[in-house]
Amino acid sequence: MEYTEDGKTMINIIYEDNHLLVVEKPANLLVQADHTKDIDLLTILKQDLKTRYQKPGNVYLGLLHRLDRPVGGIMVFAKTSKAASRLSNQIKNHQMKKKYYAIVEGTFQDKKGIMIDYLKKDEKKNQVSISKDGKESILSYQVIKECNKYSLVDIDLKTGRSHQIRVQFSSRNHPLYGDQKYNKHSKPKEQIALYAYELSFYHPITKKLLTLKNEPKHTYPWTLFF
Repeated sequence: MEYTEDGKTMINIIYEDNHLLVVEKPANLLVQADHTKDIDLLTILKQDLKTRYQKPGNVYLGLLHRLDRPVGGIMVFAKTSKAASRLSNQIKNHQMKKKYYAIVEGTFQDKKGIMIDYLKKDEKKNQVSISKDGKESILSYQVIKECNKYSLVDIDLKTGRSHQIRVQFSSRNHPLYGDQKYNKHSKPKEQIALYAYELSFYHPITKKLLTLKNEPKHTYPWTLFF
């Protein structure tokens, strides 16, 4: 996470207009406030909009999707209720496309494929497992490069289940580097190597297809591949 000179969190804005705000969520930052009362991305962005545009009162900013707290990457927020409604419909109809980079343990015999599982979340433990009575969870993957005992994988997420990528890969003996919850080999304070690098959707007003990309920061273990 980066900070300005006055100690405030600095968020990388990737795209902005009157209807949308697309930013890079820093790793380890909450998307929305929870019981921890830690600072969260939504609050930071609302305060930034209020300050930059000198808006009185409360600022509207629609939360459309989420990333797990330890995961960084691209997120889109709606600046109007109309944009929020239309983008929410795209998510519901699987028109919004999300792609991720992940560094996982081991190498793959099949360099590309599709993973289909049924995942169920234990809300009390904040833990996800494969279960017959879970929700269908689908992703496709392609191995980009291998280095030592790790593989860089490009993931096209078809369904956005909680912890989906982490659970589906770990269940196949390819846990993500630094995943403190699903990788028993992870060391304390290692950062999970999962990054939402691309987001595609139709602009809620112009209907133009927007494809926005960003690369993970050049820190270990990303430096093995980038």
